[in-house]
Amino acid sequence: MTDERTLAVQLPSHLHIVDKAINAWPASTQWLRLNNSAATTTDEPASGATKLRRMLFETNELIVCPGVYDGLSARTALELGFSGLYMTGAGTTASRLGQPDLAIAQLHEMRENAEMIANLDPFGPPLIADMDTGYGGPIMAARTVEQYIRAGVAGAHLEDQVLQKRCGHLSGKKVVDREEYIARIRAAHAARVRMRSDFVLIARTDALQQYGYDECIARMKMARDEGADVGLVEGFTSKEQAAQAVKDLAPWPLLLNAVENGKSPTLTVDEARVMGFRIMIFSFATLAPAYLAIKETLMRLKTQGIVGTPKNVTPVTLFEVCGLKHSMSVDMNAGGASFKEGV
Repeated sequence: MTDERTLAVQLPSHLHIVDKAINAWPASTQWLRLNNSAATTTDEPASGATKLRRMLFETNELIVCPGVYDGLSARTALELGFSGLYMTGAGTTASRLGQPDLAIAQLHEMRENAEMIANLDPFGPPLIADMDTGYGGPIMAARTVEQYIRAGVAGAHLEDQVLQKRCGHLSGKKVVDREEYIARIRAAHAARVRMRSDFVLIARTDALQQYGYDECIARMKMARDEGADVGLVEGFTSKEQAAQAVKDLAPWPLLLNAVENGKSPTLTVDEARVMGFRIMIFSFATLAPAYLAIKETLMRLKTQGIVGTPKNVTPVTLFEVCGLKHSMSVDMNAGGASFKEGV
């Protein structure tokens, strides 16, 4: 006779996440409850969350997500065909507010930016987003998940720093106690269950700097048992430590946050793949190069009186990256005449 738990895991998640028998499972199996897609066998396009969940649990691929922070950086990543995108909180704070990553951006700024990026191509690669500490207690953590789901975000990481948090690659980080952290995770998981969503909940811990490796692993296991789908230990101090975390938490999938010149050693995509990481985000992949290019260009303008844009980068080129051809086709297919003379 087939075991009830086996049956439940095979069911679409929108059916089994509300099943009372599954809610009674031992905590150590809770993270498996949503490891199948909520999509049915209809021809309806899969949501970003369903795509991400399938990539995690139905393939062995390493999902590489460049960090994007605005429409142009996201459009460029889409143009190059990445399998996933990551909305960086540091980049969102810097680009939208001109401020450092010190808990200055709050839910409305983060959600609005994530919604814009996720819907540039609603049928394209899934978007993972930063949701910091959840912006409050359990009630706010749940509200954040609900708003991210409605915005079309496929998944997000929720961390254990104090509300006055800072970038994971700065010194002086402080984390809340285990109970407070797990309350955030529990509320976030319950919210996505209520929404009947495939939203991928990523539990992040920044406890390494303050309490050490063993505490991080303990927190990750607790978060996993409360329904988190993926783990993220921030700020590894060595490649060996990163590889050990994958082993210590297997088969639970782990995400690696790659920040060059940050607190952690630089790992390549190939190294992360060999270690067994399942998602790799590059938080500063577009933000740092943008700063360098903008500064260099403005210095040229200041000293030489010219911007110096390459001849193959025209206004039309940039607009095409941002969907010009689609906009033109919408107008022409509707019988409009705005573009009858071209652009």
